[in-house]
Amino acid sequence: MLADARATLMPGFTGTTLPSWMAALLADGLVSCCLYGENVVDPAQLRGLTDAMRAVRADVMVALDEEGGDVTRVHYATGSPFPGAAVLGRADDLEWTRTVGERVGEHVRAIGGTLTFGPVADVNVDPDNPVIGVRSMGADAALTARHVAAWVDGVQRTGVAASAKHFPGHGDTAVDSHVGLPVVHADLETLRRRELAPFRAAIEAGVASIMTSHIVVPALDSVPATHSRAILTELLRGELGFTGVIVSDALDMVGASGAIGIPEAAVRALDAGCDLLCLGTATGPEGIAAIERAVLEAIDSGRLDAARVRDAAERTRALAAAHAAPMPLTAIGGASDDDLARIRSTFLVRERAQRWLAAGHRAPAVVRLERAANIAAGAVPWDPFEGSIVVEPGAVPELAPGPVIVVGKDLARGPEADATIGPLREQHDVLVIDMGWSNGDGADIATFGASRACGLALRGMLAR
Repeated sequence: MLADARATLMPGFTGTTLPSWMAALLADGLVSCCLYGENVVDPAQLRGLTDAMRAVRADVMVALDEEGGDVTRVHYATGSPFPGAAVLGRADDLEWTRTVGERVGEHVRAIGGTLTFGPVADVNVDPDNPVIGVRSMGADAALTARHVAAWVDGVQRTGVAASAKHFPGHGDTAVDSHVGLPVVHADLETLRRRELAPFRAAIEAGVASIMTSHIVVPALDSVPATHSRAILTELLRGELGFTGVIVSDALDMVGASGAIGIPEAAVRALDAGCDLLCLGTATGPEGIAAIERAVLEAIDSGRLDAARVRDAAERTRALAAAHAAPMPLTAIGGASDDDLARIRSTFLVRERAQRWLAAGHRAPAVVRLERAANIAAGAVPWDPFEGSIVVEPGAVPELAPGPVIVVGKDLARGPEADATIGPLREQHDVLVIDMGWSNGDGADIATFGASRACGLALRGMLAR
């Protein structure tokens, strides 16, 4: 039974080389590992790391959050060469979305990955959503659904497994489940029409896995979705007919384990219907041993059905065995001129921006409004300008006379950005650029993404 319990676990680790304890577990029944930003130096180093894993276990399932936009792991050090979900949704070109998904899959395979936690299938209903935003294809369920299906098709053409997330839908929240427990108050009819539509589309497209969310949906259950049989077994498996691997979002997040601890969260997730448990980077060998003990004790006490754990292990092993070996690292490339032109075509450009651009300003000062990094994205570089003056939203820097660019993300989320922008507009000719999910008319240009590709497209626009 220990072998089956271990096969359901997907730990991460700290550092940029394979720890001896992780190698030992891979040699003794561990099936999968998740890579995070802290494991990344560059694609070549990542490939060396995954090669080291594969030398221990040939069919190891290497997972990572490669969404092809603001959330990237392959390109954690530089930013993604892809436009990101919101840009794809705004373009509404399914073939482009499919092509981007395929290119993301090629990059994942090139560094030795086999499972990417994408696409985000959440409909970004709440424009103040602190964790989804530009990771979503859009605020319209039908648009989101068709682009989720296209992205799944593209990435899985390469032999990489996709994972639509975060079931049953994290878009209508104003709380980040990394740090709290969000509640979605939509009624059942709305949920079926809106939140579930992209997941249905992903299932119809043959998505290999679906990731849960640590949110409470009172219309469905009183516990977080990751711990809910009603949501995972009855709704996802039963009503929607999903037969692939159900993977939990990271159990080290507050929404999953803040009140009960990771071992108990693991037991509840398995019992609810999860097959693969994402554990984050802080568990280590002692933490994994504690989780295994908790699972085995729950089986012995009758709280957890051994057959449920066996079924989860079999699904996980099958997914690991089914996906392709790595491809040459030379497959990795950057954004093309055509990509950049397409990205620019999706930007929201207001009349104020057109006037500012027509003025032909040279060498403007750039003020970057820097909030704490989104936990899902991490410390990926996003500012496309060199020599920016970095301030927290609300601070007003002293600048010499002349034109000013203010750049930030999600500027309308809270009043702090206005407290910087307003005084600067009184003294300078200001161009405000929002590289997040633009809500309201405060931004002169909105890019709906802060990937490296979006930044290059923006620089190209300003240089004309």
